[in-house]
Amino acid sequence: MIYKVNAIITCLLLTCVACSGKSGTKAQTEGEISEALQSANAGSMEKAPQSDDVDSDIKESVELQMIYASDDDREIFEKYLVHIEKLESFQESELITETARFFLGKPYVAQTLEMEPEGLVVNFRELDCTTFVETVLALSRTVVRYENPTFDDFCRQLQNIRYRRGTINDYTDRIHYFSDWIYENETRGHVRDVTKEIGGEPYKVKVNYMSSHPDSYKQLKSNVKYVEATKKKESEISTRDLYAFIPEAKIKSCEERMRDGDILCFVTNIEGLDISHVGFVCRDKGEVKFIHASSSEKKVVVDKLSIRGYVEKSKSVTGVMIVRPRFLI
Repeated sequence: MIYKVNAIITCLLLTCVACSGKSGTKAQTEGEISEALQSANAGSMEKAPQSDDVDSDIKESVELQMIYASDDDREIFEKYLVHIEKLESFQESELITETARFFLGKPYVAQTLEMEPEGLVVNFRELDCTTFVETVLALSRTVVRYENPTFDDFCRQLQNIRYRRGTINDYTDRIHYFSDWIYENETRGHVRDVTKEIGGEPYKVKVNYMSSHPDSYKQLKSNVKYVEATKKKESEISTRDLYAFIPEAKIKSCEERMRDGDILCFVTNIEGLDISHVGFVCRDKGEVKFIHASSSEKKVVVDKLSIRGYVEKSKSVTGVMIVRPRFLI
């Protein structure tokens, strides 16, 4: 079932990772810090070398090893295939948003990835903001690429999104900082950071949250080698110098150039972090809003607030980054 959309996308792909954030004032800030302590998703983003080629053949290049998944997850995957097959053909961006809407109402649950030994966690039943974005992208990518997609095909896509080079050796292979994920996946041709071209301005950050708070992460707390590897990666991320973000004051003027299905990244002023929350851009009743796994609503929702309203209400969010899945360019 290669999903039919109104464009030539047969062999084009996409990808993602991140999390935290509430839509509130003091409560939001405290919630973001708490979630950051637990799940550590952040990072700074350099314009990655853009590849003209998408993955040659994920089925061959990604080796599935340990998978954490339940029978319920496999059943939900099959239900998704039936759901998306029944829909009439529509534009590329709507594949993302329709897939995201499939999960509306699913519970928000943090820290579902923290399994040992490290392996690919598939959980359609419970999502945080990062795993929601990853799952939606991997599903969309799977139905675009494969004529008769299987659960293993989806797992390969997800593993290729979540892990550096699509390989799982240990905890440090997982892409923990979301902007590092943007860099890695832009390099592989899965996504493109369009923040600068739609009106963003230069943005310089320094990431060090995980190595500065090792006791907040089970794997770092028990393994000094992981802390050193994390510190080295943070240093690498922080030397990238082609960052951009759209500050709060410019969001309104840039909204027209945001597309439904774009990955929306909220930039934070929490020290050592840069991105505290992620979701997907969507238009709702004339407003530019977003679909996300909300920690305050405790479920996947179309937020009541516009993107601009969400940023204005938060004391710790300073602006946004916009990343476009490759087949939406």
